[in-house]
Amino acid sequence: MSKVHNFSAGPGILPSEVLKEASESCLNFDNMNLSLLEISHRSKNFEAVIDESRSLVKELFEVGDEYEVLFLGGGASTQFAMVPYNLLTDTGYAAYVNTGVWASKAIKESKIIGNTKVIASSEDTNFNYIPKGYEVPKDADFLHITSNNTIYGTQMKSFPKSDVPVVCDMSSDIFSRKINAKDFSLIYAGAQKNMGPAGSTMIMVKKDILGKTGRKMLSMLDYQVHIKGGTMYNTPPVFPIYVSMLTLRWLKKHGGISWIEKINQQKADLLYNEIDRNSLFIGTTAVEDRSNMNACFLLKDASHEPEFDKLWKSMGIDGIRGHRDVGGYRASMYNALPIESVQVLVDAMKAFETKFA
Repeated sequence: MSKVHNFSAGPGILPSEVLKEASESCLNFDNMNLSLLEISHRSKNFEAVIDESRSLVKELFEVGDEYEVLFLGGGASTQFAMVPYNLLTDTGYAAYVNTGVWASKAIKESKIIGNTKVIASSEDTNFNYIPKGYEVPKDADFLHITSNNTIYGTQMKSFPKSDVPVVCDMSSDIFSRKINAKDFSLIYAGAQKNMGPAGSTMIMVKKDILGKTGRKMLSMLDYQVHIKGGTMYNTPPVFPIYVSMLTLRWLKKHGGISWIEKINQQKADLLYNEIDRNSLFIGTTAVEDRSNMNACFLLKDASHEPEFDKLWKSMGIDGIRGHRDVGGYRASMYNALPIESVQVLVDAMKAFETKFA
């Protein structure tokens, strides 16, 4: 079978060795002669998976016992509501930075819970840059930011200094670069970009920010309930958590976040250099805010798109059509995408220029 170069924005590419081990577990997990998909989530074998998954997150982020790690269902979209539900007080307010569709959705949910203020936004130019120079209020209950914007191809290259707890949606660039995780009070991410298949969301939360809202909490939406239940208050998404554990093992084995950050930078440099060099293509975002995970670009002459589409498909490339809100093309270069796949896309762009320039 010929290789497919998978640039899907999500669910995204996973390491081949992870897929192999995960598939084997569906037939015989942990030498139990039972499928991972049919064992009890309360078994010692799966409890070991939960424990290792949570431990790996803390190890890779270099944080201690002041943080708890949860793997929950409901996607990052549920976290849009759970974050303000657990952190926003009746008398306080939440501060948000709006950098795209997912940040906008988070703001919408927070406004249902309580007082919510947008302190900075790039909506004025269809989210093609990251706002800068704004002041973080010192009296907010928390600040919410989105580190990487999958649809628009922007990424925060640095994070705001804050006297209030910082919450970050890292769904599309988690574990892709070194950060000081201790600067954040809560990090959440859907697994389906850099960790595993769709179906699980990782939350890493500093325990001392919880239990301060004064409201009586619904059990399924209460972080403290899930922490007390060892992230198994209800039946967890077993398979996505297991695959996430395997991916985190893969990352650790090869050198951790420092290792993958260098590779991700090489991939991004390779593609963005071609976008800037090629006379037929143009990037869509502010150069200083370009995402290393999701590179968005256009053909200067949109009438050439059908021909370019034929070319990249013939070269085994998949998943680079842009989101409808931006158009053009989007190459998602998550951790597991090899640099060889990026080179194939660059070769396609060069070949297209030779033919049509």
